[in-house]
Amino acid sequence: MESLNFNFRLLDVIDIFLVAVILYYVYSLIRGTIAVNILIGLGLIYVIFILVRQFNMHLLTEIFGGFISVGSLALVVVFQQEIRRFLIHIGKNISVRRKNLLWSIFVNKKAAERDNRANLKPVIDACRSMSKSYTGALLVFAKYFDEEYYQSSGEYLDAQLSKRLLESIFQKNSPLHDGAVVIVDFKVKTASCVLPLSDSEDLPLHFGLRHRAAIGVTEVSDAVAVVVSEETGEISFAKDGNVNMNISHEELEELLNASL
Repeated sequence: MESLNFNFRLLDVIDIFLVAVILYYVYSLIRGTIAVNILIGLGLIYVIFILVRQFNMHLLTEIFGGFISVGSLALVVVFQQEIRRFLIHIGKNISVRRKNLLWSIFVNKKAAERDNRANLKPVIDACRSMSKSYTGALLVFAKYFDEEYYQSSGEYLDAQLSKRLLESIFQKNSPLHDGAVVIVDFKVKTASCVLPLSDSEDLPLHFGLRHRAAIGVTEVSDAVAVVVSEETGEISFAKDGNVNMNISHEELEELLNASL
Protein backbone atom coordinates (compact mmCIF):
# COMPACT_ATOMS: atom_id res chain seq x y z
CA MET A 1 0.00 0.00 0.00
CA GLU A 2 1.45 3.29 -1.10
CA SER A 3 2.00 5.95 1.53
CA LEU A 4 0.35 9.29 1.05
CA ASN A 5 2.63 12.29 0.94
CA PHE A 6 1.30 15.63 2.11
CA ASN A 7 3.63 18.46 1.12
CA PHE A 8 2.13 21.42 2.92
CA ARG A 9 3.74 24.77 2.18
CA LEU A 10 3.34 28.05 3.99
CA LEU A 11 1.55 29.41 0.92
CA ASP A 12 -1.00 26.59 1.17
CA VAL A 13 -1.79 27.59 4.75
CA ILE A 14 -2.17 31.23 3.69
CA ASP A 15 -4.37 30.13 0.78
CA ILE A 16 -6.69 28.14 3.07
CA PHE A 17 -6.80 31.00 5.58
CA LEU A 18 -7.76 33.56 2.91
CA VAL A 19 -10.49 31.30 1.52
CA ALA A 20 -11.85 30.85 5.06
CA VAL A 21 -11.88 34.64 5.58
CA ILE A 22 -13.73 35.20 2.29
CA LEU A 23 -16.29 32.51 3.12
CA TYR A 24 -16.80 34.05 6.55
CA TYR A 25 -17.38 37.50 5.05
CA VAL A 26 -19.82 36.09 2.49
CA TYR A 27 -21.72 34.21 5.20
CA SER A 28 -21.85 37.28 7.46
CA LEU A 29 -23.30 39.35 4.60
CA ILE A 30 -26.04 36.90 3.58
CA ARG A 31 -26.85 35.53 7.06
CA GLY A 32 -30.49 36.10 7.95
CA THR A 33 -31.45 37.12 4.41
CA ILE A 34 -33.36 35.38 1.65
CA ALA A 35 -30.02 34.95 -0.17
CA VAL A 36 -29.23 32.00 2.12
CA ASN A 37 -32.24 30.07 0.80
CA ILE A 38 -31.26 30.91 -2.79
CA LEU A 39 -27.71 29.71 -2.19
CA ILE A 40 -28.99 26.45 -0.69
CA GLY A 41 -31.23 25.97 -3.73
CA LEU A 42 -28.32 26.52 -6.12
CA GLY A 43 -26.23 24.06 -4.11
CA LEU A 44 -28.94 21.40 -4.36
CA ILE A 45 -29.20 21.90 -8.12
CA TYR A 46 -25.44 21.38 -8.46
CA VAL A 47 -25.56 18.20 -6.33
CA ILE A 48 -28.41 16.84 -8.49
CA PHE A 49 -26.39 17.65 -11.61
CA ILE A 50 -23.43 15.64 -10.27
CA LEU A 51 -25.70 12.67 -9.44
CA VAL A 52 -27.51 12.54 -12.79
CA ARG A 53 -24.18 12.80 -14.61
CA GLN A 54 -22.77 9.89 -12.58
CA PHE A 55 -25.82 7.75 -13.43
CA ASN A 56 -25.56 8.68 -17.15
CA MET A 57 -29.04 10.23 -17.27
CA HIS A 58 -28.37 12.12 -20.48
CA LEU A 59 -31.51 14.26 -20.76
CA LEU A 60 -31.36 15.52 -17.18
CA THR A 61 -27.61 16.01 -17.53
CA GLU A 62 -28.17 18.28 -20.54
CA ILE A 63 -30.89 20.25 -18.73
CA PHE A 64 -28.92 20.80 -15.52
CA GLY A 65 -25.69 21.26 -17.48
CA GLY A 66 -27.24 24.13 -19.41
CA PHE A 67 -28.32 25.71 -16.15
CA ILE A 68 -24.87 25.28 -14.58
CA SER A 69 -23.15 26.73 -17.67
CA VAL A 70 -24.80 30.11 -17.07
CA GLY A 71 -24.38 29.78 -13.31
CA SER A 72 -21.77 32.53 -13.02
CA LEU A 73 -24.02 35.08 -14.72
CA ALA A 74 -27.00 33.90 -12.67
CA LEU A 75 -25.01 34.32 -9.44
CA VAL A 76 -24.10 37.91 -10.34
CA VAL A 77 -27.74 38.75 -11.10
CA VAL A 78 -29.23 37.01 -8.07
CA PHE A 79 -26.62 38.19 -5.58
CA GLN A 80 -26.00 41.66 -6.97
CA GLN A 81 -26.94 43.36 -3.68
CA GLU A 82 -24.76 41.01 -1.64
CA ILE A 83 -21.82 41.48 -4.04
CA ARG A 84 -22.28 45.26 -3.90
CA ARG A 85 -22.41 45.10 -0.09
CA PHE A 86 -19.28 42.93 0.01
CA LEU A 87 -17.28 45.33 -2.19
CA ILE A 88 -18.52 48.36 -0.24
CA HIS A 89 -17.53 46.65 3.01
CA ILE A 90 -13.98 46.08 1.72
CA GLY A 91 -13.65 49.59 0.31
CA LYS A 92 -15.11 51.15 3.44
CA ASN A 93 -12.59 49.45 5.70
CA ILE A 94 -9.72 50.66 3.51
CA SER A 95 -11.07 54.23 3.31
CA VAL A 96 -11.70 54.39 7.07
CA ARG A 97 -8.13 53.32 7.86
CA ARG A 98 -6.75 55.83 5.34
CA LYS A 99 -8.95 58.60 6.71
CA ASN A 100 -7.94 57.88 10.31
CA LEU A 101 -4.27 57.87 9.31
CA LEU A 102 -4.53 61.19 7.47
CA TRP A 103 -6.50 62.77 10.30
CA SER A 104 -3.97 61.63 12.87
CA ILE A 105 -1.20 63.26 10.83
CA PHE A 106 -2.77 66.52 9.67
CA VAL A 107 -5.78 67.21 11.93
CA ASN A 108 -6.14 67.72 15.64
CA LYS A 109 -8.61 65.04 16.74
CA LYS A 110 -10.20 67.06 19.56
CA ALA A 111 -10.76 70.05 17.28
CA ALA A 112 -12.41 67.83 14.65
CA GLU A 113 -14.74 66.32 17.28
CA ARG A 114 -15.74 69.80 18.47
CA ASP A 115 -16.52 70.80 14.88
CA ASN A 116 -18.67 67.69 14.37
CA ARG A 117 -20.58 68.28 17.60
CA ALA A 118 -21.32 71.87 16.57
CA ASN A 119 -22.57 70.72 13.15
CA LEU A 120 -24.64 67.94 14.73
CA LYS A 121 -26.47 70.25 17.14
CA PRO A 122 -29.36 71.05 14.71
CA VAL A 123 -29.84 67.30 14.14
CA ILE A 124 -29.84 66.43 17.84
CA ASP A 125 -32.21 69.32 18.68
CA ALA A 126 -34.57 68.35 15.84
CA CYS A 127 -34.61 64.68 16.88
CA ARG A 128 -35.29 65.69 20.50
CA SER A 129 -38.21 67.89 19.40
CA MET A 130 -39.67 65.31 16.98
CA SER A 131 -39.32 62.59 19.61
CA LYS A 132 -41.39 64.62 22.07
CA SER A 133 -44.08 65.38 19.48
CA TYR A 134 -44.13 61.78 18.09
CA THR A 135 -43.20 63.00 14.62
CA GLY A 136 -41.83 60.22 12.43
CA ALA A 137 -38.51 60.91 10.71
CA LEU A 138 -35.78 59.15 8.76
CA LEU A 139 -32.39 60.83 8.32
CA VAL A 140 -29.56 59.33 6.27
CA PHE A 141 -25.98 60.57 6.66
CA ALA A 142 -23.97 59.64 3.55
CA LYS A 143 -20.25 60.04 2.92
CA TYR A 144 -20.88 61.26 -0.62
CA PHE A 145 -23.92 62.18 -2.70
CA ASP A 146 -24.83 59.55 -5.29
CA GLU A 147 -27.13 61.46 -7.66
CA GLU A 148 -28.44 58.38 -9.42
CA TYR A 149 -29.12 56.59 -6.13
CA TYR A 150 -30.60 59.41 -4.01
CA GLN A 151 -31.74 62.24 -6.28
CA SER A 152 -33.75 60.08 -8.70
CA SER A 153 -36.30 59.18 -6.00
CA GLY A 154 -36.44 62.41 -3.98
CA GLU A 155 -36.63 66.19 -4.14
CA TYR A 156 -33.25 67.86 -4.55
CA LEU A 157 -32.78 70.67 -2.00
CA ASP A 158 -29.06 71.26 -1.32
CA ALA A 159 -30.07 73.36 1.69
CA GLN A 160 -28.24 74.41 4.82
CA LEU A 161 -28.86 72.02 7.71
CA SER A 162 -31.04 73.48 10.47
CA LYS A 163 -33.45 72.33 13.17
CA ARG A 164 -36.41 74.24 11.69
CA LEU A 165 -35.81 72.81 8.21
CA LEU A 166 -35.80 69.21 9.48
CA GLU A 167 -38.92 69.78 11.57
CA SER A 168 -40.78 71.40 8.68
CA ILE A 169 -39.87 68.57 6.28
CA PHE A 170 -41.19 65.85 8.60
CA GLN A 171 -44.39 67.64 9.64
CA LYS A 172 -47.33 65.38 8.79
CA ASN A 173 -48.89 67.98 6.48
CA SER A 174 -45.64 68.52 4.57
CA PRO A 175 -45.54 67.04 1.03
CA LEU A 176 -41.98 65.87 1.74
CA HIS A 177 -42.56 64.06 5.05
CA ASP A 178 -42.74 60.60 3.42
CA GLY A 179 -39.35 59.09 2.74
CA ALA A 180 -35.89 60.00 3.96
CA VAL A 181 -33.78 63.13 4.21
CA VAL A 182 -30.25 62.59 2.88
CA ILE A 183 -27.53 64.67 4.55
CA VAL A 184 -24.03 64.97 3.07
CA ASP A 185 -21.32 67.18 4.62
CA PHE A 186 -23.99 68.60 6.96
CA LYS A 187 -26.14 69.86 4.07
CA VAL A 188 -29.65 68.58 3.30
CA LYS A 189 -29.26 67.23 -0.22
CA THR A 190 -32.62 65.53 -0.82
CA ALA A 191 -35.93 64.98 0.92
CA SER A 192 -38.72 62.45 0.42
CA CYS A 193 -36.14 59.94 -0.81
CA VAL A 194 -37.22 56.32 -1.33
CA LEU A 195 -34.72 53.84 0.10
CA PRO A 196 -34.29 50.07 -0.39
CA LEU A 197 -35.92 47.97 2.32
CA SER A 198 -33.95 45.31 4.14
CA ASP A 199 -34.96 41.75 3.24
CA SER A 200 -33.45 40.28 6.41
CA GLU A 201 -35.62 37.61 8.02
CA ASP A 202 -34.20 38.34 11.48
CA LEU A 203 -35.88 41.73 11.89
CA PRO A 204 -38.62 42.02 14.55
CA LEU A 205 -42.17 42.00 13.23
CA HIS A 206 -42.94 45.38 14.79
CA PHE A 207 -40.35 47.13 12.60
CA GLY A 208 -42.07 49.52 10.21
CA LEU A 209 -40.98 50.83 6.83
CA ARG A 210 -38.73 53.53 8.31
CA HIS A 211 -36.69 51.04 10.33
CA ARG A 212 -36.48 48.59 7.43
CA ALA A 213 -35.41 51.37 5.08
CA ALA A 214 -32.79 52.60 7.57
CA ILE A 215 -31.34 49.11 7.88
CA GLY A 216 -31.60 48.53 4.12
CA VAL A 217 -29.65 51.64 3.11
CA THR A 218 -26.88 50.88 5.63
CA GLU A 219 -26.63 47.31 4.29
CA VAL A 220 -25.89 48.42 0.71
CA SER A 221 -23.84 51.57 1.44
CA ASP A 222 -21.52 53.11 4.01
CA ALA A 223 -24.22 55.54 5.18
CA VAL A 224 -25.69 55.68 8.70
CA ALA A 225 -29.33 56.39 9.47
CA VAL A 226 -31.42 57.85 12.30
CA VAL A 227 -35.07 56.94 12.82
CA VAL A 228 -37.64 58.70 15.01
CA SER A 229 -40.70 56.52 15.59
CA GLU A 230 -44.07 58.24 15.27
CA GLU A 231 -45.72 55.54 17.42
CA THR A 232 -43.38 55.61 20.43
CA GLY A 233 -41.13 58.63 19.87
CA GLU A 234 -38.08 56.37 20.29
CA ILE A 235 -34.86 57.23 18.46
CA SER A 236 -32.92 54.48 16.66
CA PHE A 237 -29.52 54.47 14.99
CA ALA A 238 -28.62 52.13 12.10
CA LYS A 239 -25.16 51.29 10.79
CA ASP A 240 -23.81 48.38 8.72
CA GLY A 241 -27.22 46.71 8.74
CA ASN A 242 -27.46 46.78 12.56
CA VAL A 243 -29.76 49.00 14.60
CA ASN A 244 -29.53 50.43 18.12
CA MET A 245 -33.03 50.91 19.49
CA ASN A 246 -34.38 53.46 21.97
CA ILE A 247 -31.20 55.49 22.42
CA SER A 248 -30.92 58.79 24.28
CA HIS A 249 -30.02 62.11 22.68
CA GLU A 250 -26.55 61.92 24.24
CA GLU A 251 -26.02 58.41 22.83
CA LEU A 252 -27.21 59.60 19.41
CA GLU A 253 -24.70 62.44 19.46
CA GLU A 254 -21.88 60.07 20.41
CA LEU A 255 -22.80 57.55 17.70
CA LEU A 256 -23.09 60.18 14.98
CA ASN A 257 -19.90 61.92 16.05
CA ALA A 258 -18.01 58.62 15.89
CA SER A 259 -19.46 57.70 12.48
CA LEU A 260 -19.10 60.98 10.56
